[in-house]
Amino acid sequence: MTITAIDPHTALVLIDLQGGILGAPTQPYSAAEVLDRAVRLADGFRGRGLPVVLVRVTARADGADVTPGRTETPRPAGRPEGWDVLADELTGHEDDIVVTKRNWGAFHGTDLDVQLRRRGVTQIVLGGIATSMGVESTARAAHEHGYHVTLATDAMADRSADMHQHSIENVFPRLGETGTTDEILALLETTPAVS
Repeated sequence: MTITAIDPHTALVLIDLQGGILGAPTQPYSAAEVLDRAVRLADGFRGRGLPVVLVRVTARADGADVTPGRTETPRPAGRPEGWDVLADELTGHEDDIVVTKRNWGAFHGTDLDVQLRRRGVTQIVLGGIATSMGVESTARAAHEHGYHVTLATDAMADRSADMHQHSIENVFPRLGETGTTDEILALLETTPAVS
């Protein structure tokens, strides 16, 4: 376990656990496994009175709000109905914060930083799909914004095990600390509950 601490004012930030993304194949963990671990983390954070942030990605049907710039990979044209709806297993908690983004990272173009700072958050724990895209982009921005970053390595997955592993081994140790869902929850139990 490389996680050294969970700050008293830590938020859980879960990236893109929504219909269209959870329906795609992922590695090294299935989307169902990632969702199950995310639910366990969310329950643990809620039980300690700590913020849970559910981040979803969406785009207009006409593509007018897609991030500009040329890419070698074609961008999808339109999304099916319900593609951007958060997983039922995570929703229904009125104190949760929902952030809607239109690009990979959860900070750019959203109010995530404002929401966290209003609550005095000093650390974020990240999970979600995809490891090398939405999670890594958010982790990079969180680090640059001065948050302590912890990454729940088994509560995230990617399109390939190699992409996931590259982020886990080469990028995340430079941005924060890594650990499993069980390790994070065990450390969370030793953190004073927020009143």
